[in-house]
Amino acid sequence: MAGALMKVIAIGDVHGQWPELWRVLKASAAATPTLEPSPALMEGRYQVVCVGDLVHYKDERAYANAVGEEPYDSSDPDHLRRAAKAQIRELYRFKRFVDQACGNVNVILGNHDEAACDNRYQLSTRGGLQHVEFDEARGGLAMPDDLKAWFAELPREVVFHGVQFAHAGPLPGMQVFDDFFYHDPDTKTWWFNKPELVKQAGHRFGVYGHTVMKEGVYLDRDNAFAMIDALGALQFLEMILGEDRLDYSVMQL
Repeated sequence: MAGALMKVIAIGDVHGQWPELWRVLKASAAATPTLEPSPALMEGRYQVVCVGDLVHYKDERAYANAVGEEPYDSSDPDHLRRAAKAQIRELYRFKRFVDQACGNVNVILGNHDEAACDNRYQLSTRGGLQHVEFDEARGGLAMPDDLKAWFAELPREVVFHGVQFAHAGPLPGMQVFDDFFYHDPDTKTWWFNKPELVKQAGHRFGVYGHTVMKEGVYLDRDNAFAMIDALGALQFLEMILGEDRLDYSVMQL
């Protein structure tokens, strides 16, 4: 409907934090208590945007919890396969939710999602723990073909009323996960070194993940963007958008 307002629930990088994701979806009234899409979501009055990186746990403790054994050993094929299976199970559950939501859940492709499917780049945690659970050559379990196909169809950005939602940043090069992306410090530092990029790219406002916000969702009101990789802190962004309206607030569970 022309001129209608929309409510957007923007959620940062998941990285296997599935209980936290479902808590956000229920608390924001996007999901029912039984984890089905809510009427507001089904009808398009709400839009959910996940800004990428569904896969790869953030630290060794999360991996150990997933496999049910501590310490987690990324050189143990049994641990790798169990870590992969735990994530695959939750990916299918979330995909069902997305499929049932009538196109109103927007999942943006993250660099970890792409890497888990093609294994071109060996990613790791900040502590150096390698994310190789989806690499068969390293003893892991390959991402199932239907999930690969789903990831391949995910957009690299979504734009509502001039507001851009993307994984790493506002520029097109920040949405292509190649050698340049992984060697360019701007993909992690632009938000404080070059915050003017959002406006220079022509966006009314921008919402991004990729870089962990230890203190919670980061808002730069002057430069018109939010960094929302803060699901671990149980924070997300709620927005009311329209042709003449742009309201946003950080929500804390």
